[in-house]
Amino acid sequence: MKLSILKQQLNEAIQNVSKAISSRTTIPILSGIKVDVTMQGVTLTASDTDISIQSFIPVEDDRQTIAQIERPGSVVLPAKFFVEIIKKLPSANIEIEVRDQFQTFLRAGSTDIQMVGLDPEEYPILPSVEENQVLTVNGDLLKTMIKQTVFSISSNETTPILTGVLWQLQHGEMKFVATDRHRLASRSATIEVDSDLHFYNIVIAGKTLNELSRIIPEHTKVDIVVADNQVLFKVGNVLFYTRILDGTYPDTSKIIPNQYKTELVLDTKGLTEAIDRAYLLSREEKTNIVRLQTKEDGTIEISSSSSELGRVTEQLEVKRFDGEPLRIAFNSKYMLDVLKVVECEQIFIGFTGAMSPIIIKPTEHVNSLHLILPYRTTN
Repeated sequence: MKLSILKQQLNEAIQNVSKAISSRTTIPILSGIKVDVTMQGVTLTASDTDISIQSFIPVEDDRQTIAQIERPGSVVLPAKFFVEIIKKLPSANIEIEVRDQFQTFLRAGSTDIQMVGLDPEEYPILPSVEENQVLTVNGDLLKTMIKQTVFSISSNETTPILTGVLWQLQHGEMKFVATDRHRLASRSATIEVDSDLHFYNIVIAGKTLNELSRIIPEHTKVDIVVADNQVLFKVGNVLFYTRILDGTYPDTSKIIPNQYKTELVLDTKGLTEAIDRAYLLSREEKTNIVRLQTKEDGTIEISSSSSELGRVTEQLEVKRFDGEPLRIAFNSKYMLDVLKVVECEQIFIGFTGAMSPIIIKPTEHVNSLHLILPYRTTN
């Protein structure tokens, strides 16, 4: 195998596939990146068995020649070193040659590097995905839907299904749901699909979705292929495979109330800043508890206290207040997580009682909903 290739394109492809490299793999060959070179271009592959990412670099694109192939071939190179060294090479052009026993030589400018390569025949074959169910989604929308739900997944591996985000597609509406049993986030969007295309119990690991989100450029279409136990995302020249989590996601629809005893509409920025200040004190108690109380003059009071540091109390103007007076305590970090992803100037908060779920929704669009369970406190 022998070729020369532009550093920028090679580095970009390496950065994309390296997101699938795990430091804890039990299969030694998976600590490497597989490099396949044909006369059409260079394909890089990385996998940790849960996710696999493949990136193709064509020999040329519309503007320039990217690679010159002298001799096709394959090799697996140690990912940790390969990722770092390509980034730091001094020249815009890199020569790569693989000789006997997979000894690999890199040349860039006056720098010569020798690497110990591994046999590509030992590298696992990527999963086969039948392209029966394919939908195309705007990349910016997909990133937004991930961002507005993924923070609510569970970090507790004893319930693996809750470490993922549930995907559902029905009648052209795609919906994501995430919950850790203390909070819930859901986001839906209408997309153009064939009328018979649908799925119900597709659960993808939250950490996988975070990695996917990082490789989606702005203003790009993403093709999504759903198969029996795999989902394939096609992003330009990148193929991103992920395993579907085993198990059935719990039905969360029953815990979302339809009516509220108390309704508030507040300025998102003002509420975020007030809770952020109260959080500073509440986190010192390691409880994150912040209290919200409606006042007779139509304002609300946000407060938190620390036995060592003192107390924060703050009055907030309310845009709209309907229903019964209320005093409630909740996890301020959970509330801040929601407020940071709600892309709306005003926010609706609905309460059905001091010990019932708190519902948070943007006022301008009704396609996202967040739920937080309140705390029972002694005072």
